[in-house]
Amino acid sequence: MSTAKRPNFLVIVADDLGFSDIGPFGGEIKTPTLDKLAREGVRLTNFHTASACSPTRSMLFSGSDHHIAGLGQMAEHMGNRDLFKDKPGYEGYLNFRVAALSEILQDAGYLTLMSGKWHLGAAKEHAPCSRGFDKGFVYLPGSGNHYNYEPQFKEGEPRPSLAVADPKTFWMRDGVYLDRRNELPSDFYSTKTFTDELLQYLGTRTTEEKEKPFFSYLAFTAPHWPLHAPKEIIEMYKGIFDEGPESLRRKRLARMIELGLVPKDVEPAPMVGLLDPEWDQLSPQERAESARKMETFAAMVHVIDLHLQRIVDYLTSTGELDNTFILFMSDNGAEGTLLEALPMLGGATSLGALINKHYNNELENIGQKNSFTWYGASWACASMAPSRGFKTWITEGGIRCPCLVRYPPFAAKPGSHTNTFTTVMDVLPTILELAGVQHPHPAPFRGREIVAPRGKSWVPHLSSPDLTSGPSVHDENTAVTGWELFGLRAIREGKWKAIYMTPPRGNEQWELYDMEADPGEIHDRAEKEPEVLKRLIQHWNVYYNDVGMFDPDVTFHVVKDKRVEISAP
Repeated sequence: MSTAKRPNFLVIVADDLGFSDIGPFGGEIKTPTLDKLAREGVRLTNFHTASACSPTRSMLFSGSDHHIAGLGQMAEHMGNRDLFKDKPGYEGYLNFRVAALSEILQDAGYLTLMSGKWHLGAAKEHAPCSRGFDKGFVYLPGSGNHYNYEPQFKEGEPRPSLAVADPKTFWMRDGVYLDRRNELPSDFYSTKTFTDELLQYLGTRTTEEKEKPFFSYLAFTAPHWPLHAPKEIIEMYKGIFDEGPESLRRKRLARMIELGLVPKDVEPAPMVGLLDPEWDQLSPQERAESARKMETFAAMVHVIDLHLQRIVDYLTSTGELDNTFILFMSDNGAEGTLLEALPMLGGATSLGALINKHYNNELENIGQKNSFTWYGASWACASMAPSRGFKTWITEGGIRCPCLVRYPPFAAKPGSHTNTFTTVMDVLPTILELAGVQHPHPAPFRGREIVAPRGKSWVPHLSSPDLTSGPSVHDENTAVTGWELFGLRAIREGKWKAIYMTPPRGNEQWELYDMEADPGEIHDRAEKEPEVLKRLIQHWNVYYNDVGMFDPDVTFHVVKDKRVEISAP
């Protein structure tokens, strides 16, 4: 195949992957494929997302803020839909005020392919087939069993409350809904099957399709709960985590310091959330169960890497690897709660009752298809150190995520890393610049008015041989970026970041942190730097209005950090 054509794109999103879970970011989990991609590419160590899944994905595809793109609130948490009715930006799906990256590239002559999780709208008119993808094997909701074992959805069973209410509409192939009971592969495992499907699309391209460059989106549901992995892979990690999450946190921090990813004198944030008791206070059985969950999580990451190698091997065999911009990222911080659990397995049917009725979480069964487990706040904090918090937190633990890119034409030194501030909104303008495609704004697009992207291209920065002295992506002193979800707020200008959190995470007062000196957001500077705080609050007010934010004045259970009871009622 010719490499003279425009570059191909492969965007890979892992679900709820922590900052240090993979080898290039200090983890002990075996990820040789990602290790090699990092050695041949660049790690972005100051990359930011939204604090949860679908908002991040809307930012990825729009290049804009999720309050503009339709996911001002996650659909699962819009229980009272009347509150959000007629509120632009709160549609619960990727709205049509934005031009989706896949739509723009499709119109520019790209072959657009997807395999994996969408989470940006379940109706056909909101699905990938309607948002610029030529072909797609798609899981539409936010989470599910990695072996397609969903006994709670059998006919005659009380149906859990879901943003996607009908299990027959969970899956779609090329615009046609699939029945998960009889139209998915018999050997289904999410990571394997998503990879199989993308390779099938790539490997069966027609002669005409091979002449086109491709944009491919591979969105794994792993390592999102429930934790499932092949038993033989889980066994590979047996004993690795027997010293507990605090020990893991120390080891990973030491490794990140050794790799130069965090400063030697970094002060890591304390572990937060609904933490388990101290490791030595747990019974041997409790320690074994907790470690087994982490072993399963590690196995899920391990399997992602195994299947990424299949994609790399394929692109190598076709001669397309070095003309393909590869991006790997997580969609938010590690999951220390069960963000989608209550709305997914809630309503009149409690999570605990459903798990006890349909699943077996005994030690030896953890990780198998008929188990339903998650690993909790302590392990999540270990993987997000030195940052504070995890998914749903507006502190760095919820929004600072691993990201790496490989694209040989970049002048950046292979194996290097950059700590310049970047966001997921930057991906769209980066890809468009590499593709030689202009964003259509301010002209109408596909018959509708659209907004401009808010992100900035990485191309000038990554084209510099010296990432420390070359141009930054955003002005390191004056660029302003905001975040909000579940009523938790943050605004950043240069090194300064102000956050506002409700109890128990905060005290409904603005806090101020110097992110260069205090990446763990430990030392509140609000009283010492009142003028800085005042300026950032003014920036917040501008951001609030610019993105059309809406305050529904409700309390979201997920930020109350209440424990989910698993005993049957």
